[in-house]
This record gives sequence, C-alpha cells and structure tokens, in this order.
Amino acid sequence: MNNNTTTFSDIFKSSFLDQTASFSLVDSLIGLLVSFVIGLFIYVIYKKTFSGVIYSHSFNIALIAITMITSLIIMGISTNVLLSLGMVGALSIVRFRTPIKDPMDLIYLFWAIVVGILCGAGFIPLVILGSVLIGVVLVLFVNKISIEDPYLLVVKYDNIHTEKTLEKLVGNLSKKHSVKSKSAVGKQYFEITYEVQLKKEEQNIVNIIADVEGVSSAVMLSYDGNFTA
Repeated sequence: MNNNTTTFSDIFKSSFLDQTASFSLVDSLIGLLVSFVIGLFIYVIYKKTFSGVIYSHSFNIALIAITMITSLIIMGISTNVLLSLGMVGALSIVRFRTPIKDPMDLIYLFWAIVVGILCGAGFIPLVILGSVLIGVVLVLFVNKISIEDPYLLVVKYDNIHTEKTLEKLVGNLSKKHSVKSKSAVGKQYFEITYEVQLKKEEQNIVNIIADVEGVSSAVMLSYDGNFTA
C-alpha cells in the first residue's frame, strides 16, 4: 500500500529554500572582503608602477570590481553544476571591445581575475601570499630597472648621394642603428627610417641631420620597439 499522505512541510518545501539554507553568509563575506582588499592592493600597485603617458583611473577602479565580481561568480557556481553551465553559456556571448594597448594592463587584468577565482574557491592564504610576492616583483622590476628605448629617425632627402652621408653620420651619432624602411618616389624624393639608440651626448641628432645638404626634413620618434611595415 502506497503512502500518498502529504504533510504540511512538504507543501512549502522548495529547492530554492534548500539552496538558501546551504548558503554560508560568513564564508561569502570573508571571500568578498579578501577579494576587495587584494583588489585594493592591485589598485595601489598599478598606480605606483604605471609608466605610460595617460593614467586611466577608471581602468584601475575596474580592477577592484573585476576581482570582487569574479569571486562572486565562483561562489555562486561552486555548489551548483547547472548554474555553472548556465553561467558559462551566458558569459560566452559577452564581447569586450576595449583594446589593451599596454601588455602590463593585461597582466593586471589576469591578476585580478585569478585573485577573484581563488577567493571564490576559498584559497585565501594562497591569494594573500601570491599577491604580495607578485606586487613586490612588479614594484622592483617596473620601477627599478630602466631600459633605454629606441627611437625612429625619419629622414627625407632629395638626392640619392645623400644616403651615404646619412648612413655614416647616423653611425657616428648613435650606439646602434638599423634601417627599418626605405622608399623612393622617382629620383627626386627619398625617405628612410632608422631605428637608433642614441648616445647620451648626442640628443641633438635631429638638428645635425637636418643641416646635411640635400635633407629636407628630419623627425625623431620614440616607440616601444614594435614596428609595423
């Protein structure tokens, strides 16, 4: 004989309430608090090590938000397989159009995401230890080690014989140089681009090149070493 008796508690039984009951408020608050603190630490390190031209405060604030949001997502999907699959599907349709111009910005984004994942998973000691070590490495290497950036020297001239004079002059005024591009329009217009590493005492190389007979203009640009032909 089957027992089909329905009790009062069965009527109000809900899987939603079961999931709410299994939710740990203390653990969630600890994870979000740690992710905020580490995100704030990332904020300070990014601001201290930024070496670009235009500092983006909104990008730095976004690092804190990304850390906390990622932690929140991991907390939500860690106890529910169906929710994790749905979250993967939802995030797969998101497209980010903001270009990352500096490779260091990509490092900070990845750092913030990893911290959020580990905080959501409960690996608090690993997050703290790893973030401190990463922050120390970034501060030491970004601010203490200086690398002499190369320059692009673009020279326009109207006589093909001037090229030999330029080659000799650039070689004497720079520690290292190489030809990156060369163009000619007929026999009256020439342009050559050098990649040069200047000597400290030869910062007026543009004025010297411009005074060469046959040179119509000389321009020097600083760049990061990436050249697009």
